[in-house]
Amino acid sequence: MAKKKNGLQTSLRKFVRTKGADYLRDPNVSSIGIGYKVADGKPTNEIAIQFTVRQKAAPEALGALGTALLPETIEVDGVPVPTDVLERDYRVDFHVVQETVSDVRKTRIDPVVPGVSVGHVRVSAGTLGCIVYDRVDGTPYALSNWHVLHGPQGALGEDVVQPGVHDDNRTERNRLGRLVRSHLGAAGDCAIATVEGRGFESEILDLGVPVDKLGEPELGDKVVKSGRTTGVTHGVVRRVDTIVKIDYGPGVGQRQIGCFEIGPDPARPAADGEISMGGDSGAAWMFKASNGKTGKTMAGLHFAGEAGDSTDEHALACLPASVFEKLGITVKPPKKPEVSLVGFDGDFLGVPVGVPELGEATRADAVELNGSTVIDYTHFSLAQSKSRRFAFWVAWNIDGGGLKSINRSGIPFVLDSRFPAEFQVGDELYRGNRLDRGHVARRADLLWGPQALAEKANRDSFFFTNITPQMDDFNQSMRRGLWGRLEDAVLSDVDVDDLKVSVYGGPVFRSDDRVFRGVALPREYWKVIAFVSAGVLKARAFVLTQNLNQLESLELDEFRVFQVRLGEVEERCGFTFPAALTAADTLVVPESVEERAPLEALTDIQW
Repeated sequence: MAKKKNGLQTSLRKFVRTKGADYLRDPNVSSIGIGYKVADGKPTNEIAIQFTVRQKAAPEALGALGTALLPETIEVDGVPVPTDVLERDYRVDFHVVQETVSDVRKTRIDPVVPGVSVGHVRVSAGTLGCIVYDRVDGTPYALSNWHVLHGPQGALGEDVVQPGVHDDNRTERNRLGRLVRSHLGAAGDCAIATVEGRGFESEILDLGVPVDKLGEPELGDKVVKSGRTTGVTHGVVRRVDTIVKIDYGPGVGQRQIGCFEIGPDPARPAADGEISMGGDSGAAWMFKASNGKTGKTMAGLHFAGEAGDSTDEHALACLPASVFEKLGITVKPPKKPEVSLVGFDGDFLGVPVGVPELGEATRADAVELNGSTVIDYTHFSLAQSKSRRFAFWVAWNIDGGGLKSINRSGIPFVLDSRFPAEFQVGDELYRGNRLDRGHVARRADLLWGPQALAEKANRDSFFFTNITPQMDDFNQSMRRGLWGRLEDAVLSDVDVDDLKVSVYGGPVFRSDDRVFRGVALPREYWKVIAFVSAGVLKARAFVLTQNLNQLESLELDEFRVFQVRLGEVEERCGFTFPAALTAADTLVVPESVEERAPLEALTDIQW
């Protein structure tokens, strides 16, 4: 008997998906789905093809409504199936109504959690349904509806805020991320946005569970959701395999959305009888276990409820499998392939150049890892000072023709656990002041190679061993950001063979560097750029002086970038560059830095 019933439901599901749109052409028909036939206002045990209409009328009055009489039965795969006609219409929750829950859902939250207010900058407010992940690269996203994160006036790439603007219109302060993908159609009303500059947690507010897997609802299933407006409400699935016709307003018009319908759970009635209201759109409906506890399986993505003054309380939800397939997302980040550690490549340019060799004093002060003072990361290597707790030098390779754009959101700065923390400077230096955690090897320079390798390089760039203290706006000072653009300049201004460049950089340690919070702050930095042009190896060196004598009242004008010889860097830093590199330095400059004018523009550089 069960097998026969399942076979009928499969046939009915196929019927609705292939023939349902034909019935929705009738302007009075608002949906078609599968449910239990209703008699005297109560559901029976008889499966029916259920239609909802905007207005019921006597047969003789149907012509005036521009509609036709629906059949009493429809034959599906040779089986006559009764129909059921209910008076019901739907609307999406564009409009915000009076609040019935605590203000916490309407405030800016960090880390952000599902169940709180969210929206496009030109949409009033909806609900963040759950945290999801890109199926390919594992990027975390916030999931909600198209009409919440996109809306009729939105576009991909635009800002999304948490909370939504109806709850707090300070959009710059509340920026959550940007709209990445969206869909409005048969697969659902759905969209995802990035989470940038904030942490996130997956457990749904007041439900205490994350979305762990996806399910498909069946008639009679009990479900629960946590929404921005009505908070936690309980329901029962009363129609499945449904296609609903909803008007999304000017510029969008009517759209047919695949979904299922949820009615109130009489055992757990909602406050004021409302299981959903405006602002709940985007909430995740979760299945409940037989013992009444909330499970971790997602039943659907809430997107609409009853229209107008309808007394028939219900909610509509998109099928999660369709939404996740359409948006290319998963409930858990994909397992990233293991990649082997590849440090600085001395043969990267086709000419062996290697890394700097520490002098006797600097070598005695260097951290050793596996018997070597050279510590490898992905696409870069470095030597670390024990006493100063920063790198003597960092060397990295740049493949200018293979650079990728990878998001930095959510990556923490971390200590390298491979050697003692006492030889590293962590976050204790940077809290509560204008010191920035400045990358020595630029993050963007390292993002090349296979995707997995580039992603690992992205994460590796945030080790504190690759970080030095720099004043905020360091690379955007009045010198027009020269220091931060040197690598870009060589790739754009010089005919570099294969677009490959090797870079060396780091701080200059001076005995009179100012001590702040127990850390001597370097006020000079150096950088050497090596490349091959027309088959000839070239190397160019630069020094930047940063005045930190007045940390509380900074003078950004005091940043100066000079072009120097490699030998001058060696004298300042206590190490020597490989012979091939020093031989490639053909720059002619005055002997004293003081006699030279600082670089005013990238065009002043002698490549």
